[in-house]
Formats: sequence, C-alpha cells, structure tokens
Amino acid sequence: MTMIYLDHGATTPMHPQVIETMTDVMTTVFGNPSSIHQLGRQAQHLVTTSRQKIAQSIHAEEDDIMFTSGGTESDNTAIIQTAHSRQHLGKHIITSKVEHPAVLRPMEALVEEGFEVTFLPVDEQGLLSVDDVLAALRPDTILVSLMWTNNETGVRFPIKEIGLALQEHQTYFHTDAVQAYGLETIDVEACHLDLLSATGHKINGPKGTGFLYCRSGISLPPFMRGGEQEEHRRAGTENVPAITGLAKASELLTETEKRHRQLTYREFHDQILTRLCAEGIEFEVNGDQEQHSAHVLNLWFSGVPNNLLLMHLDLKGIALSIGSACTAGNVHPSHVLETMFGKDAQRVAESVRFSFGLGNTSREIDYMLDHLVPIINRLKK
Repeated sequence: MTMIYLDHGATTPMHPQVIETMTDVMTTVFGNPSSIHQLGRQAQHLVTTSRQKIAQSIHAEEDDIMFTSGGTESDNTAIIQTAHSRQHLGKHIITSKVEHPAVLRPMEALVEEGFEVTFLPVDEQGLLSVDDVLAALRPDTILVSLMWTNNETGVRFPIKEIGLALQEHQTYFHTDAVQAYGLETIDVEACHLDLLSATGHKINGPKGTGFLYCRSGISLPPFMRGGEQEEHRRAGTENVPAITGLAKASELLTETEKRHRQLTYREFHDQILTRLCAEGIEFEVNGDQEQHSAHVLNLWFSGVPNNLLLMHLDLKGIALSIGSACTAGNVHPSHVLETMFGKDAQRVAESVRFSFGLGNTSREIDYMLDHLVPIINRLKK
C-alpha cells in the first residue's frame, strides 16, 4: 500500500543527505569530543563546525548555541532555569494557553513551586497581539515565553514586534521555534530574543537532537549536571553523529529552499480547498490565514468525528493528525482549539490537521482527496 504522509508537523523523514552525513560520521569518527588526542579533536571539530552552522542559521554568535536532546529539553531548560535563577527579581511569568506541552507542563510545575504564571488566551483566529502581552506585563515579570508558530493551526505570533516592545523591561523573552525553524527567516538580534528553542526532527534531521539559543550575557544554571561539556552548560558526552546531522539538515534549508517550500505548501492549500469546494464538502479553516505558516492546514468538517475520519484515512494509507503528536496518542481533545472556540465547541472533535513537508507532491494531495471526499460523505450519513 502506498503511504501518503501528511503529518510533518509531528515529525519529518530524514533527508537522504543527512543520513549520508551521519553514516559517514558514525563510521569514521568515534572519538569523545572531550578527549585531547587526535580522535577526540576530530570529533570536537565536527561539533564546533556544526555549532557555527546552527548559529549562522539564526544570525547568532557561535557561543550562544547549546546542543540539547530536542525541543522539550530546550524549552524546559529555558523556562525552569530562567525562573529559578531570576526569582530574586520576581516570580511572574507570561505564556499563552496554546503553547506546546513542552512549555505548558514546566509552567504548571513552576506554579506548584509558587511562581505566578499568566496564561494568555487567543482569539477565534488563534491570534495574540502585542497589546495582549503588554497588558499582562508587570514589574516583577521575569520571563515571557511565546511560540513562534503554532503546531496545530500554523498561526504565527508577532515575535519580532513583541521582542521590540519588551526591550526596556527586565524580562527575558523566549520563543519555542520548533515549528518555525527551517521554514521561517529567523534573526534573533532583529527579534530581540534572549532564548530560542528548536529541534532536528522537524527539519528532516535526526530525532533526539536540538539546540537552545541563549543570548550572550545570560548565564543559566545547568539543567543537566555532570561533566563540563557545552561550556559547563549541559553535561553528557555529545552525540556527534546526531549533531552533525542536525547541522546538515539546517544547512540544506537555505533561504531559497524555504521560499520554495512555502510556495509549494500554499499550492497544496489551494488544491485542497478548491477541490473540497468543488465537491460540495462543508468545511471551515481553523486559524488566521494571513499570519500563518503554509506547512499546516487545520480544517473543521462539521458532523464528521475526527477520530473516525483519521481511522478511515489510515486504512487507505493516508496519515493525518488531530493535534500535537505529544497528546494525539490519547483521547484528550486539542487544547489549542478549545482555547480558540471553547471546550464544548463541536468543531474541537471534528477538526483535523494536514501538515506538509519533504517528499509531498500534488499527485499525493490528489490521491488523498480522492479518498477524503467519499469518506467524509459516508461518515456524515
């Protein structure tokens, strides 16, 4: 059976050149980067050059990049360690209700420790304004953490404008850029960011890799304790093959490639919406379509339970999702759509996410639609 993968928001297939790069490193470079002999220095050189490539991709300094095991560790480190190290300045934190669980769960843990967290709502388009953030800002606010691109709706927050507005405040500004890195042009200086999280497996790189950008002058206590790796910031022997794979994946996503992907994914949007309209399928798009990343399309099919729709599509070899991959394995509804439309809204249980990426073609979209339309009609009956 042909498998049509339209769940790139959950994870992405590794790029062949990334696999080739990692295979070569695994075969030829096995030294510990902390060792002073030739094999160790060879491994350290790969880590250093990888760090330089990642830094260049977000217009940062090389020393501001710390390699991690992925977006979750990067988010947790940025949030928890900032809170603990700055609580003498205040114990108030701002985030949004539609963040990824890798942000929401550590925030909830901090509340249990006595911190006060303001969870900002979004409107029915999934939007959050600069004014919303400033209205919640207080003299004792020590951290603002807001995602760049929502993983379920694709809606972007105005990160650059928020960063500029926070310039004169003591707060640190962190963004979870897991869904943005590799598709958006990111300049941490222009956006006035203090902290940024990203992961490798969303950009056709290896799972278990990621990085945290931490602006020069910010010193967070280590989240992982042990050895002196990563300039004393994260203990543990570096995963050299994975780090080089992450850097290779980043290197392949040039500005030209990013523009090409965005254009291609927009065409997929048009293809899907045009066909659904032509077939008389009742639907609505979830999320603002102007402040929006093209790799995600979230649709409400009224009267069609999303769990049944996904099951029928899976039987045809078509992979979509309901929401975050970190919660889709259970029966919990999307917290993002609940925030936008209310917990009792019918569309929360009738919406699905299409997310596009490497390898998808117009022919695949047609194949998916050939099955989607009759399945919807059948389920509505």
